[in-house]
Amino acid sequence: MNQIYRKLFELEGKTAIVTGGLGIIGREVCRGLCEFGANVAIADLNGQGAEDFAAELASVYAVQAIGLQCNVAVPSEVEAMVEETVKRLGAVHILHNNAASRPANRASFLAPFEEYSLEQWQEVMSINIDGTFLVAREVGKQMIRQGTGGSIIQTASIYGIMGPDHRIYEGSYYLGQKLSSPAVYSASKGGVVALTKYLATYWAPNKIRVNTLTPGGVESGQNEQFVQKYSARIPLGRMAEASEMVGAVVYLASSASSYVTGQNIIVDGGLNAW
Repeated sequence: MNQIYRKLFELEGKTAIVTGGLGIIGREVCRGLCEFGANVAIADLNGQGAEDFAAELASVYAVQAIGLQCNVAVPSEVEAMVEETVKRLGAVHILHNNAASRPANRASFLAPFEEYSLEQWQEVMSINIDGTFLVAREVGKQMIRQGTGGSIIQTASIYGIMGPDHRIYEGSYYLGQKLSSPAVYSASKGGVVALTKYLATYWAPNKIRVNTLTPGGVESGQNEQFVQKYSARIPLGRMAEASEMVGAVVYLASSASSYVTGQNIIVDGGLNAW
């Protein structure tokens, strides 16, 4: 038999940019893209960490990988990141627009809605929305210049399409710090879903496909009480592992999804199906 379908997932000769590449999901996505043959530019606030991770990927997967320092909320840094990727790796075919806010002041980030400061709101939006816009804009322009199309995958969140169950956050902690989900996070991630749909129709004539990855809760340091409460809300009965997001990204990045655009791929263990 002629095995043609397996080849649809191959990414050899493709270059991918992953923002937030050192994050919980970003690291696994970088590994997955490299395993399927893509060359990868890892963009992160931690430039040295990105370079070290790139060296590891290049050694393990025998692909080209580079690490680049980039604050996605700063237009000049985003422009420089895309330019350096093109200079060192050539045309850009895939973007995982994945960077998200890491609040400097956790107490301010988790403040009650009635007391939430505009400054904190704008800080989160500057990364989750402004940064997503800036990276999509620059990579989109590059893909249009190339004339070969491409695939853009933007990371949202389950709380961008449904409200949190605030009861599960009582007595919940993440790495020893109080855990909750503020309104700004939901609003920003809902904006990512909307931006994806807009760009999917806007860039369709340029053969640029734009889709959303919406993860459910990923186990990554939450206390046992939260894990149990969250898992009880999930039809599959557990939280996700970061590696379980990789298959969806590889699918959306590859020719296997050549007729898929404007979609929100929800990987949540069935939470939104209740």
